[in-house]
Amino acid sequence: MNFYQEAIRRDARIFSVAPMMDWTDRHCRYFHRQLTRGSLLYTEMVVADAVIHGNRDRLLGFDPAEHPVALQLGGSNAAKLAQAARVGEQFGYDEINMNVGCPSDRVQSGTFGACLMRDPKLVAACVAEMKASVSVPVTVKCRIGVDDQDIEQALDELADAVFEAGADALWVHARKAWLEGLSPKENRDIPPLNYDRVYRLKARLPERFIGINGGIRSIEEVVQHLALVDGVMLGRVAYHEPLILAAADHAVEGRAEEKVDFTALCETMCEYAARHIASGGKLAQITRHMVGLFHGMPGARRFRQILSTDATRADSSPDVLRVAFASVLDEAKHVAA
Repeated sequence: MNFYQEAIRRDARIFSVAPMMDWTDRHCRYFHRQLTRGSLLYTEMVVADAVIHGNRDRLLGFDPAEHPVALQLGGSNAAKLAQAARVGEQFGYDEINMNVGCPSDRVQSGTFGACLMRDPKLVAACVAEMKASVSVPVTVKCRIGVDDQDIEQALDELADAVFEAGADALWVHARKAWLEGLSPKENRDIPPLNYDRVYRLKARLPERFIGINGGIRSIEEVVQHLALVDGVMLGRVAYHEPLILAAADHAVEGRAEEKVDFTALCETMCEYAARHIASGGKLAQITRHMVGLFHGMPGARRFRQILSTDATRADSSPDVLRVAFASVLDEAKHVAA
């Protein structure tokens, strides 16, 4: 029994951080894992062809601390997706997710993403082949529809098809994707949110795992959604205001509430950065994901300035990160006094 099946059996809930292109790379996920123990983390979308033919260590490598972590794949060729899924499982990913929601310009070619909402049979065929190829959960992330589709019919048809094919979960971004007339960026904001449509899907399929995504901005909202669906996936707010993740374990799983030990967090990230730099990496590849850590707190502006300037220099060391943390912690002491 996998963790989605167990969640349904126990009437438990799953909290996750959405796959986000250019954002949820391995360094972002490692940082997020320091703030939340139980949340499910997702990779950026990786195209199946890239997994098959590209540099797998660069594309798929991750730190063991990131578990549980899911690999999101893009594609529409069932055999290639199955091959990529096998590679992902061999790398140790805890889940394989198929992207049926990306409104990227590349979807116009019909290779992956939200355009696949129009072809639920093809998506089901891809899911079935991946399920036959791996032992970890296979899931789908979709929209409620695209362009002029009827969202009642479109979402029901996709959900029924993928669950019949063996999908373990369906994560639904509660907006349409407009592939004609809106840019990928506009598709994240302009199409109106329709949470009720996702709630209706869950009510119709009580024995299936249905998770919701899109425009959720607080832990209070997370809790409200979890009264009606099985999982909540946070996107941009988790990236721009990562301290929200520190409250997720308590709110969703009932774990003991813990305050963030910023001194320990600093040292953990400095040690991680030192290893990355020693292997040829740059400090900024890590710190770019940490800029929003102290959002709304005294000293946040200075923290952002240091990470946006000093940390971007070619020879920057982890000491820059220590200086950035110290600027905030010193300000906090001053305010408290």
